[in-house]
Amino acid sequence: MSERIWPVGAATAIGSMPGNDPAEAAAVVFGELPDFPHLPELPARGVGADMLGRTAALLVDLAVDVVPSGYRVASRPGHEHRRAVDLLRWDLDAVQEAREKAGVTPPVFKVQVAGPWTLGAGLELPRGHRVLTDHGALRDFTSSLLDGLTEHVAEVQARTGAPVVVQFDEPSLPTVLAGGLSTPSGYGNVPAVPAPEARQLLATVIDGARRITGQPVILHCCAAQPPLGLLREAGADALAFDLAALDGASAAFLDEIGEVWDGGATLFLGAVPTTAPGAPPSLKDVGEPAFRLADRLGFNRSVLAERAVPTPACGLAGATPEWMRRALALTRDLGKAFVEPPEGW
Repeated sequence: MSERIWPVGAATAIGSMPGNDPAEAAAVVFGELPDFPHLPELPARGVGADMLGRTAALLVDLAVDVVPSGYRVASRPGHEHRRAVDLLRWDLDAVQEAREKAGVTPPVFKVQVAGPWTLGAGLELPRGHRVLTDHGALRDFTSSLLDGLTEHVAEVQARTGAPVVVQFDEPSLPTVLAGGLSTPSGYGNVPAVPAPEARQLLATVIDGARRITGQPVILHCCAAQPPLGLLREAGADALAFDLAALDGASAAFLDEIGEVWDGGATLFLGAVPTTAPGAPPSLKDVGEPAFRLADRLGFNRSVLAERAVPTPACGLAGATPEWMRRALALTRDLGKAFVEPPEGW
């Protein structure tokens, strides 16, 4: 499935935002990104509000606890797990209130969860080993995640009145594929996961999310050169990455982008800096890399309107409130520029 549900010229954000006020974050999202709002993530609130804790809050019949090294599987939900569940519920309350105040139902609404490899890399088994080192545990967590996602999507749909699109965040995937994860002792590395195995598990969650929502599925990876071909082969309908990955990119990586784009995937292009640069950028400054990419790959620039969505380069958790608003405004305006490029572009 690659049929676009979001309007032509829509723009969205990756997920995280600064601050700890969910009502303010939701109001900003609905105000700045009315055509493609998303569920804000506020990691500054601490344990349970980060990507792993937030995703763990969705798990069905599985729980995590907090230990000095991070999140560890627990026999029952403890204080930190319950806190993560509460934080997510408050965020949904804030989104519902913001939608009601806006007085409109958005065309589509996006939620973000950690993908199975990032979740399996970041959660520990009781003895300290990573979940992904145990095939049975990884399978159980993936199944639990999809069960929880079913409930989550249904609630988000009820609160927003909008179709829901799921974005899986896989920042750890390149490290998983490269065998770069440390063992509990810190003296060795977890063996690299073969690409076919990684692809198969991704295909499972992508197919599951598509069945749950009936909508396209987005895969986001903020690595320097994300494995776009593998993600597309796993069935992702849309691929989100930082346009800075093009700086010094190899011909092979550019060919990979061209192949997935030509194959019908939508590219979510991270065009706007996540923190304020030294000199305030203009719309043309942030938009030019996307137009150059289309030109360089031999596409008609209309592909940006047809199969591209602008976003900030990654999450905005490290931004100031002022830059966060400016970044979202630039992203929104760039979506319009994809449809009608300003004169001289």
